[in-house]
Amino acid sequence: MVSLLRFCPLIVFLFYSATSVFRFSWVTPPGIVLIGRDQPSVLKTHIKASETVPLEAREEEQNSSVIPCSSFINGIVEERRYRYQKGTLCCDRSHYRTDICYMKGDIRTDSPSSSILLYNGGEMKGEELIRPYTRKWEVEIMKTIDELRLRSINGSLSPRQCDVKHQVPAVVISTGGYTGNVYHEFNDGLLPLYLTIERFKGEVVVVVVEFHNWWLTKYESVVKKLTNYQVVDFSGDPRVRCFPEVIVGLKIHGELAVNPSIGNGKTIQDFRALIADGFQVSSSNQLKKAPTGVHGRPTLAIFIRNKSRQLLNLREIEKTCRLIGFEVVILNPRKDTPLADIFAVLNSADAMLGVHGAALTHFLFMKPNSVFIQIVPLGLSWAAEEYYGQPARKLGLEYMDYNITAEESSLSRDYGRTHPVLVDPTSVNKKGWSETKRIYLQKQNVRVDIKRFRRVIAKAYSYLLGLN
Repeated sequence: MVSLLRFCPLIVFLFYSATSVFRFSWVTPPGIVLIGRDQPSVLKTHIKASETVPLEAREEEQNSSVIPCSSFINGIVEERRYRYQKGTLCCDRSHYRTDICYMKGDIRTDSPSSSILLYNGGEMKGEELIRPYTRKWEVEIMKTIDELRLRSINGSLSPRQCDVKHQVPAVVISTGGYTGNVYHEFNDGLLPLYLTIERFKGEVVVVVVEFHNWWLTKYESVVKKLTNYQVVDFSGDPRVRCFPEVIVGLKIHGELAVNPSIGNGKTIQDFRALIADGFQVSSSNQLKKAPTGVHGRPTLAIFIRNKSRQLLNLREIEKTCRLIGFEVVILNPRKDTPLADIFAVLNSADAMLGVHGAALTHFLFMKPNSVFIQIVPLGLSWAAEEYYGQPARKLGLEYMDYNITAEESSLSRDYGRTHPVLVDPTSVNKKGWSETKRIYLQKQNVRVDIKRFRRVIAKAYSYLLGLN
């Protein structure tokens, strides 16, 4: 026993030496990246490579140095750390509102097959499907959006020849869905486009699926402030276009919102400045421009509706506003009225008034410290606050709302005084958006109580006089 104890130190030494040699044999040669649980803090690939499982960006460990796909999308990846990869295809599907995919390398469009191809993905193979529209949670509307196939092609296949070679990145968007409604055109499209490509400072190509000529005509003066290149109609252009980098889909922060903490420090005021820069061109004078003020009188622009949610006593409202001291301009634009004309009116007005609806999106054209008054029909208080109230305050407007009573709603003639439609709109809203839309948006008009309404107009007038 004593003899064995003498050899214990020698046995321990031999065991330590053997394990050290074993560990040394597993030291990674220079330039090789370990993929494993105990790997060092170095860059590692985070893209699933499978023909059956979609490629996706993900963090494999909380404390690892995995680069999420959002970092590529936001342009915050250090190129020197990323040099070793031949190509990238990843998607950020973590958001409730939108999916965004990123490609980098030898990228080529194939519009006849609704595909965008990555040819230098090395051993990475796979496919991502994406509908580039920012209302991901609305299943039915998303079914109407064209789906794109993003494919990483094996290196053994020869790439198609480039017909047009671009030296700058591309951003792929859709102008389908609810496009045609001005609220959605700004909230789902133009504002997310700004959030996604502002960082490129114009050196980016905008590629549009479900392209509409009227959309480009309507917003071209603003889009030209975001890109130095012609907008590409993806489906209408069968040529092979080659790009070094592509983002498919758009970022969105909320309802007409810009979050400075995730938006490169940008605010909704910056977006408003972009709009002003784009629309401050000579208008076609289809609309009467708001006067700059006669004898110091502030101006009020009133948006009117021609179908549901009409102001049934508009003339009384107009007369009351004039008596209080406003110069009044009535806004009833047509679908083909240039946005530059509407901008010219609202940019020179001191206040804007209208019943809840898409046209109120034009509050974005108002100067900071202007007054925005929203007449809120029954059942729409939540929508009025979320879609217009909160965004208007963030823009720097003095927001006021006028919530009508049951007696001021045309629905009071269609339902009994104790009907839930009149006394408990929340219970109706709980039945779903389709019921809210059918009753409160499509069947309701407004006749305001002039005596009660006058107090709101007087408050707006006093606020504006206090600024002078």
